Amino acid sequence: MTNPDTLLRDSRVPADRVRLANDGDLRPDGAFVLYWMTAARRTHFNFGLERAAEWARALGRPLVVLEALRAGYPYASDRLHAFVLRGMADNARRLAEAGVTHHAYVEPRPGAGKGLVAALSRRACVVVTDDFPIFFLPRMIAAAAKQIPVRFEQVDSNGLLPIYAPDRVFTTAFSFRAYLQKNLLPHLRRRPLADPLAAGLPASPKNLLAPDLLARWPAASPELLAASPAALAALPIDHTVPVVTRIPGGPEAGRAAIARFLRTNLLRYDTERNDPDARATSGLSPYLHFGHVSTHEVFAELERLEAWTEKKTKPAGGRREGFWGMSPPVESFLDELVTWREIGLNLCALRPDDAQRFESLPDWAQKTLADHESDPRPAIFTLAELEGARTSDPLWNAAQRELLRDGRIHNYLRMLWGKRVLEWTRTPREALAILIELNDKYALDGRDPNSYSGILWTFGRYDRPWAPERPVYGTVRYMSSGNTLKKIDLQRYLVEFGGPDDAARRDKRYSK
Repeated sequence: MTNPDTLLRDSRVPADRVRLANDGDLRPDGAFVLYWMTAARRTHFNFGLERAAEWARALGRPLVVLEALRAGYPYASDRLHAFVLRGMADNARRLAEAGVTHHAYVEPRPGAGKGLVAALSRRACVVVTDDFPIFFLPRMIAAAAKQIPVRFEQVDSNGLLPIYAPDRVFTTAFSFRAYLQKNLLPHLRRRPLADPLAAGLPASPKNLLAPDLLARWPAASPELLAASPAALAALPIDHTVPVVTRIPGGPEAGRAAIARFLRTNLLRYDTERNDPDARATSGLSPYLHFGHVSTHEVFAELERLEAWTEKKTKPAGGRREGFWGMSPPVESFLDELVTWREIGLNLCALRPDDAQRFESLPDWAQKTLADHESDPRPAIFTLAELEGARTSDPLWNAAQRELLRDGRIHNYLRMLWGKRVLEWTRTPREALAILIELNDKYALDGRDPNSYSGILWTFGRYDRPWAPERPVYGTVRYMSSGNTLKKIDLQRYLVEFGGPDDAARRDKRYSK
């Protein structure tokens, strides 16, 4: 029997990023190596694709990339489908250029794709897929593992730190940052290749996939991959959540967003990122969520701009600045990109059931919120009123309209967006459920560890008690629209996202 460790003795993919999903054996005489692209939907800086390419070269077999899109995933809509489909189109072009068979399959109805992975794996030498610790993907991989008869590997391409490297869940950003500063550098020495296909692959025959398989699970049409209105309308998904045209999906758009941020916003990031009118944020979160770009790629660009080497790092004791030895804007951005993004991955990897649970909050937060659960609320709004941006707060309504229109809320206002819902619902648990519903339904970067970190931060996750103790909030950090407007001039933002019912309130002083 062929020893997998012998074949890939010199694998560039770190062992702590690879997990076996089943106990199947390698089949050297299979027809191809299968890479099932599920979370890292890109052809660059992708450990999963790199691992699959290594197997193809070692076994002398062609590579097949399966990229599928379900119809029945939670919150499936025109918005989310279009973002993914445009990425599939980018990948189809790139893989065709590299001579790799790419099967882009889009379910015409929920469940139609059942059996596709199993059918492909029956002719495969080995199956490689992505390791993503949240949403429906872990359940999907676990179900597929029972039907795949060959070696089945999951590969982590989520962040700079392998998600299973820590042996504990961190409860504060400070403690996680201190861990990163002590342990991250060795992992940075083992990065994914910018182009895992550059070294070439065994030739892929034209008719590599069986005709009966293609007849049952046909490749997506060019119109579907272009997310044309007619093609989307034919799918059984939510058509009330429209496509966000100003934020196109796909690796090409993601890489353009990286370049635009580095060129126009990076140098202002540390001083202006909290001002929505300044538009100094990166806009990368949707592309990171769908795996269209990699944190490693973003870091490589910052490294080049700053002429950074490992020798520039300094002990920082968990502080936000100083560790990287880079300029203040870059240090500020890296704290968001690495510390705050990957602390969410840490929780989801080690305690996936706690990502969205109220009971996962710190004991102090649960207690103080329980102590104030019966406090009178300034107002109570229904889910429909909140969803439709029909509250008495023009600033909150504007943030919600940004979410409805653009599939995102400015980073700073997203915190306020969450805090106010805590005041407007009968219980903290109801507030949490509403925030997750709105975020997962409309946000391009929803359904993500980072999103859940941000929402649960509203209730005290990764935070500490704050004085004075207040109604409803207790000692959970307080935010208000009135204080926000005193700190930031939001007139342009309010004009852009304000509604007709808000205009009369726009110039009035906030009471809170």
